[in-house]
Amino acid sequence: MYRTLTKILKTFLTDAQIYKYGFNWSPMYRRTTAKVIKVSSNLLYVKIAIPLSIKNKNYVGSIFGGSLFSATDPIYMIQLINILGDHYIVWDKDATIRYKRPAKENVYAAFSFSSEEIENIKVQVAQNGELNLTKTVHITNKDGVVFAEVIKTIYVADKTFYKEKRQLKANKK
Repeated sequence: MYRTLTKILKTFLTDAQIYKYGFNWSPMYRRTTAKVIKVSSNLLYVKIAIPLSIKNKNYVGSIFGGSLFSATDPIYMIQLINILGDHYIVWDKDATIRYKRPAKENVYAAFSFSSEEIENIKVQVAQNGELNLTKTVHITNKDGVVFAEVIKTIYVADKTFYKEKRQLKANKK
């Protein structure tokens, strides 16, 4: 559904606008209480805000850890899907969050890729068929104080390689 809607919206909006509004209007992302506040035109940079509110405040008055984690969860994967295009398979493979201190104020997270990282991903996938990429994002306040660190492992594969690999596994059963 989301891919079909994205294709339709591409006639009216830029990729960055679709990314931003798509997340902010998506019921599943809205429930995290976060909001995408900035997306670069090439999608290499995304910034989110997680405001402290009645919807995410826990028993001790800080932002519920699940809200912090779920707000960061889909960003890198969807970012890479859009940057790399249809010739690649991208999946979240693993995630860890390390809480540093309670977030009793609005917090932010910035997700970025460099052009060199994207080129390196393409080269490694071309050579090996697949890649496990690890990225770290920090959840901070406006002054850069870190409240949590999220470490994501993202699986990236050439679409043909991925299909052949799955077919081999299916044939072994």
